[in-house]
Amino acid sequence: MRSLRTLAVTLLLLTVATQLHAQSKPAAPAADPTADLARDTHDGLTVMARPLTDAAQSKDIFGKADPMPLGIMPVEVFLKNDSQQPIRVDIDTIQLTVHPRNGRQDLDWLGANEVASIIVHPEGVVPSQPRRVAGIPLPSNDKKADKLAAQLRPLTLDGEVVPPMGMLHGYLYFNVSHEMKLADGASIYVPNVYSMPSNKPLMFYEAPIGKKKAEAAPAVAPADPATSPPASPN
Repeated sequence: MRSLRTLAVTLLLLTVATQLHAQSKPAAPAADPTADLARDTHDGLTVMARPLTDAAQSKDIFGKADPMPLGIMPVEVFLKNDSQQPIRVDIDTIQLTVHPRNGRQDLDWLGANEVASIIVHPEGVVPSQPRRVAGIPLPSNDKKADKLAAQLRPLTLDGEVVPPMGMLHGYLYFNVSHEMKLADGASIYVPNVYSMPSNKPLMFYEAPIGKKKAEAAPAVAPADPATSPPASPN
């Protein structure tokens, strides 16, 4: 009887030790969602953006507030601060630069209220919208639009101060009139950026949206006939 009790205690201790060992293993680091994105980096700030052009993925993310069926392209913007000082970004002035057949065009982004009103009133009968103010949701007189705007706000880029060693990210919405292919060759333009607390203006940022371009393999120089060994006779 004593031997059975000793065996049971031993097995229990082994089980507890195994569980503790499993819990002590460090968690695998999360994958960097921006690792494959093109970027513009200087003065401690990195700007990156990913266009959302897949209809099924857009529906999955935004649900009933999906702007893509109305010709609006969501672009996920990342603002990463690798410096020890906060950096202020005037997000209201961010633009998407596209290149249609007739040249270059700079598009302003639509706020959550504006997108929601377009979804509710696709024929263009849109009640007047309050002016967008970063970080402050302004209600309209349209309850349906307000409900959709409430769904969009948590997903929308918000806030203007990127904390030291921190990042802001979220979606901005651009009306491309269903021309999702304009994402090819487009770039996100961030003109007004300031170092804090001095409020010193920094140079603008312009980053291609989407993945980095694959680096071309280095060209192999042709062999110099003067230095090449003679061909062996057959």
